[in-house]
Amino acid sequence: MTPRRKTRQVTAGTVKIGGGAPVALQSMTSGYTHEIDACIAEVRRLASAGADLVRVAVPEKRDTEALPEILAASPVPIIADVHFHYERAMEAIRAGVAKIRLNPGNIQDRKQVMRVIAACKERNIPIRVGVNEGGIVERRNKQQRAAEQHSLADDYSAGLVRLMLAKLDEYLRMFDEADFHDVVLAAKSIDPRIVIDAYTAISARYDYPLHLGVTHAGPPETGRIRSIAALGTLLAGGIGDTIRISYAADPVREVEDGKELLCCLGLRPRTEPELIACPSCGRIEVDLFKLVADVRHKLASEITLPIKVAVMGCVVNGPGECEGADVAIFAGRGKGIIYVQGEKKRTVSEDAMLDALLAECRALAERVARGEATLKNATDAPPAGAPSPGSRPSGRRLPLARG
Repeated sequence: MTPRRKTRQVTAGTVKIGGGAPVALQSMTSGYTHEIDACIAEVRRLASAGADLVRVAVPEKRDTEALPEILAASPVPIIADVHFHYERAMEAIRAGVAKIRLNPGNIQDRKQVMRVIAACKERNIPIRVGVNEGGIVERRNKQQRAAEQHSLADDYSAGLVRLMLAKLDEYLRMFDEADFHDVVLAAKSIDPRIVIDAYTAISARYDYPLHLGVTHAGPPETGRIRSIAALGTLLAGGIGDTIRISYAADPVREVEDGKELLCCLGLRPRTEPELIACPSCGRIEVDLFKLVADVRHKLASEITLPIKVAVMGCVVNGPGECEGADVAIFAGRGKGIIYVQGEKKRTVSEDAMLDALLAECRALAERVARGEATLKNATDAPPAGAPSPGSRPSGRRLPLARG
């Protein structure tokens, strides 16, 4: 893991972004914001799943009119997603949202943008400036559109990254003029390779915090691979201050996978059980896949501590692979041997393995709660290489790269 890059810090409600703060996890509601009760219910589901921030769409005035009631009921800060109409941004700001998202491809009028900046500056509300592959090429000016399309013809990927940088730089000049630097940047594409190249270039060019994402990633079955390929690479390289994994599905699944990614990379403390298990193998001598599914379901519903549980299906690698687990079982020929923090506890028949394993998990959880035991991987330390919370860069943009 590369140490986190140092950025300035912005504050969205109660959440710090950049400047040494933990990587924040966000998602977006899928329903209409003006349907207030349904929107609040969805925000609460996302927060319960682990989202630190939730974004809501505000395409119409009735959506911004719903914001005060939604904000009052939300357990996490709310971001207003603004497209096309700067008036929606002004209304959302007056409603008290924690952050605004603007798209340079849709809101370009200088006076309108400067009004939004001034309003956010007055209320200490950060702005996320996000460019997307689908909206980066000029649409109104035909001559400019033709020139930009021509610039992408020879090498689309490299040309798109250059265009993203150019559009961000042009847009951010207005922020510089207003002396407003509570900014988060994003540059999304459907192609994880472009995402990696774009954010790598942006991180070298600016000291603003970055929001990572892959746009139009698709359903979870394929979208998670597309998203993790890009976001995992960037986060492991020290780039990224807030993330969203985007699916064409229930957004709770975005939060679950985003949380797991951050936990796997040591960028977020695990707060719930972690299950590891054997892959498919010709040595398995029990119904391992059913056991794993049953254990996963029971752990999620019964255990609220980050116990590491290992379920191994044979005696070849099982003992060694179980050593790092808090509770483990390795099975063979209709029976399983249970270990608790490296100590052999008992041997049980296959039909008793689930109940016996869960009993040991509950017992260990109770001992931890009483202060009689600690979990093997429990830690409150910040991720290795993360800047200390007190460190803060100057807040100025890095010198622009030329050429």
